[in-house]
Amino acid sequence: MAEGHPPDLLADLHREGLLAPTPIPVTPHDGSGRVDLAFSVQDPAGNATPRAVRVPPGVTVFDAGSWNGIAIDSTCGGHGTCRKCKVRVTPGDGPITAHDRRTFSDSELTQGWRLACLVKATTDLEVLVPPLLTRPKAATVGVGRQVILRPAVQKRYVELAEPSLSDQRTDQRRLFDAIDDLELHADLSVLRRLPGVLRASDFKVTVVIVDETVIDIEPGDTRTARHAIAFDLGTTTVVATLLDLETGTPLAVSSMLSKQQPFGGDVISRISATMLDPAALPRLQEAAAASLRELATEVCAEAAIDPRTVYEVAIAGNATMTALLLGIDPEPLGVAPFVMSAADFGPQLAADLGLVADPVAMHPRARAMLFPSLGAYVGGDIVAGMLATGMDRDKRCRLFIDVGTNCEIVLSSGDTLVATAAPAGPAFEGGAIRCGMRAADGAIEVVRLDGGFETVADAPSSTTGPVELGVIGDVPPRGLCGSGLVDAVAELVRVGLLDASGRFVPDDTARQIAPGLADRLTRIGQERVFVLHRPTPEAPVEECVYLSQRDVRELQFAKAAISTGWTLLLAELGLTADDVQQVLLAGSFGSYLSPASAVRIGLVPSLPVLRIVSAGNVAGEGAKMALLSLRERAGAEALLEEVQYVELSDRADFNDRFVEQLAF
Repeated sequence: MAEGHPPDLLADLHREGLLAPTPIPVTPHDGSGRVDLAFSVQDPAGNATPRAVRVPPGVTVFDAGSWNGIAIDSTCGGHGTCRKCKVRVTPGDGPITAHDRRTFSDSELTQGWRLACLVKATTDLEVLVPPLLTRPKAATVGVGRQVILRPAVQKRYVELAEPSLSDQRTDQRRLFDAIDDLELHADLSVLRRLPGVLRASDFKVTVVIVDETVIDIEPGDTRTARHAIAFDLGTTTVVATLLDLETGTPLAVSSMLSKQQPFGGDVISRISATMLDPAALPRLQEAAAASLRELATEVCAEAAIDPRTVYEVAIAGNATMTALLLGIDPEPLGVAPFVMSAADFGPQLAADLGLVADPVAMHPRARAMLFPSLGAYVGGDIVAGMLATGMDRDKRCRLFIDVGTNCEIVLSSGDTLVATAAPAGPAFEGGAIRCGMRAADGAIEVVRLDGGFETVADAPSSTTGPVELGVIGDVPPRGLCGSGLVDAVAELVRVGLLDASGRFVPDDTARQIAPGLADRLTRIGQERVFVLHRPTPEAPVEECVYLSQRDVRELQFAKAAISTGWTLLLAELGLTADDVQQVLLAGSFGSYLSPASAVRIGLVPSLPVLRIVSAGNVAGEGAKMALLSLRERAGAEALLEEVQYVELSDRADFNDRFVEQLAF
């Protein structure tokens, strides 16, 4: 019994829906594969916009929508208590929770109506999303985080008394007196426009304020047009999310490969480019700015809004990408002792970063908020991720891992936060892998041996005997992306064709333990390889998609660097892997990594797969939170003082621990 509540009151609270009942159990997934969700998003006129997304199994429909910029009503933070996130799923024969039964009639339940925050996507679904019926005071973003709307961007509509001989206050004083709850000051551009706009609009204007700076005066009442853009400035991919600051809802999402790609696929290559050629820095700066401008133009066009109503942007990027965007020499970041020019850059004008240009991408006086960095290799994207996941607000022992070429790791004991970066190398992005490629059409993303596809949501795109493959785009395989690489190695370890040292077993042993797979073990020259896909029965091995012994070693070194990072952080706080209660896999690759495979190869601590959470694009989610709430923005700044940065290269025991972590 809940302390302090008599039994009859508890019954009343349950009956009224004010206490959350225990949901009906859902069959656990095995942490592998992908799920395709076909959203159909309705507007108030009844028109539907299709959106197809792909997420790991076990993610709720609400989170799947939130990660991809699909607004679903909610005010409770995804706990099922507000009963606003109503969607219709097809097929509609999935588990029904007690919350669902209180919310919908039997007929509606039969039709597939469910609360999106309680539907776990374990199979492919079609999801009808009704139009938003309310203008919420709060928004649910991040990993189940609820943010009270209090953006830095405000709009105040005022109707001013016209000047007279008895009232000769200046135009500026007249305006500021009407908004006496703020200590306002105005940009020079506003003072230049002020006299003409006031008189042309009969002194009825909307004042656009960012923090306490007036950045524009608009004729009439324009309060409902108030937007911002959250940018995830990744090394490989840049993502933009357009937000309606009135409701806190995303209006459009777009992404693209960084225009800095010609300078190299990783930050070290780009730092080297600036060291070899002084002219490279301004070109890299313009490439970063051009990526953001193009995305801003795209999301505004998709949402059919005037770009001039975008008054603020938030940018979450690693320390090198942030420095390049600002035009700051990144060389000190690439050489010992790895020093940043600054950890926190404060508010900037978007125009000074090159984000305002033809065609108009946003308001000419828009502000830019850049996330602070903890260290040269734990940057603003990780601070944004910590904000989105509430790493500083949860009392559980949690491990946050952003898997990539440079892998950032954060550990929280519930009271103390420590962070580090591990040099994982390019294997997770398909680099240095013989048949490696990025996660594009034709990339193998799921591998199952022995025909074990029963629990995988994707229909296999390629099935040949005991090897079944999930391929992006459902086209013939062309290569192997990071998640497929991890799956392939994990499966080969599971069936015994790779031993604990990461070596392919001898042919005789292979024929004994896996006779259906042994013929796929062959050689290219002196190197042993395992054939995953043969385009034709007669195709030579060189034309196949295969995994080589060297590929296994590349992954082995990458996973050892990462697991060494989190084991050292655990030791720093006097903890062991058994103390970890949740693992959050972040970033674009982490979101599609199979938890089961990650556990099998030792990339993450050995936990039940349901405690290994694909957190999605948490850098972008953190950027959204900073735009929606000044309180959350202050929380991001506070993390600079709360997190202890641990430099792995300075640890005498790093090499010994690295060798210990090499084994599968």
